[in-house]
Amino acid sequence: MNSRPCNVLVTGANGFLGVALVDRLLARGEKGVRCLVRAGSDRRRLDAMLTRHPGADVEIVGGSLSSTEAAAKLIEGAPLILHLAASLSGPPADMFLGTVVASKHLLDAIAACPHKPKVVLISSFGVYGVADAPKGHVLDETTPVEAHPERRDHYSHTKHRQEQLFFDCRAKHGLEFCVLRPGVIYGPGGGAFSSRVGIALPGMFLFLGGKNLLPLSYVDNCAEAICIAAERARFDGDAYNVVDDNLITCDDYLRRYQSEVGPIRVVRSPYFATMLLSRAVEWYHGHSRGQLPPIFTPYKTRTMWKGNRFSNAKLRALGFSPIVSTEQGLRRTFEYLREKKKAG
Repeated sequence: MNSRPCNVLVTGANGFLGVALVDRLLARGEKGVRCLVRAGSDRRRLDAMLTRHPGADVEIVGGSLSSTEAAAKLIEGAPLILHLAASLSGPPADMFLGTVVASKHLLDAIAACPHKPKVVLISSFGVYGVADAPKGHVLDETTPVEAHPERRDHYSHTKHRQEQLFFDCRAKHGLEFCVLRPGVIYGPGGGAFSSRVGIALPGMFLFLGGKNLLPLSYVDNCAEAICIAAERARFDGDAYNVVDDNLITCDDYLRRYQSEVGPIRVVRSPYFATMLLSRAVEWYHGHSRGQLPPIFTPYKTRTMWKGNRFSNAKLRALGFSPIVSTEQGLRRTFEYLREKKKAG
């Protein structure tokens, strides 16, 4: 790594949230921004964003967290790390490698680093254990983390394990970090539907969310929350939920999508029907010795679609306020999705 001054390192800077975060940092006047971009990845969105900030003090570094040595070079001289890099999908082994192992390399490099940078870790609502919470439970930072991550989806499992690594490193090496747990990050450039709303199947959309609240976090708001935490968090392992105000229901989201983007064939599965289906899938998975993957299980169904409420009070106490309203965010998102659909 060269001797160029660095005030903040952003891992995963080329991702959906990463591009928005770098944009927000530069809009706030941040200098010395070092961006880790996976070698060989498509940089068009990042490069397009950077054209809006001519002369910005940004360093783009191609590489990965594939080893402790590689991580050590990346963090050299960086007093603050905003750690977004993670695998969002793919085979379980690849997700574990891209999220957990990569974070282990980063933490090992930090433990051996003389200047001990602070870290903002971007995690997920998926680490919370709400399967046994009552319907309508308010999910806030006092909600226990998942006791059975192996019974969840692979993404939630890897994020849970990633958080454990950070808390272990704090206990062993005094790591100064905080963790942000976003809900559903959405916006132009992102996907159309969260699994909290439902699942896209060939020729149809299986709607599962019903009238449950959808914990939306517009991508620019999530980026702003990270900036606020970087400035004001205690860095003692404190956690903050990232979710917008004025949330809508899954039913409202689907209705607006069909009205503003275009019609889709929808099959609605009420909660009781989804529970029956998940019990059948779990039984057949065991009976067939794994021939049918346990896509639905009662545990997953209770976690995802039973219905929770969500609080951002702790983040607001830190000074966060959404910079884009939910109405604005939805309108921008549906406009993007409509144009994308027209383009084929």
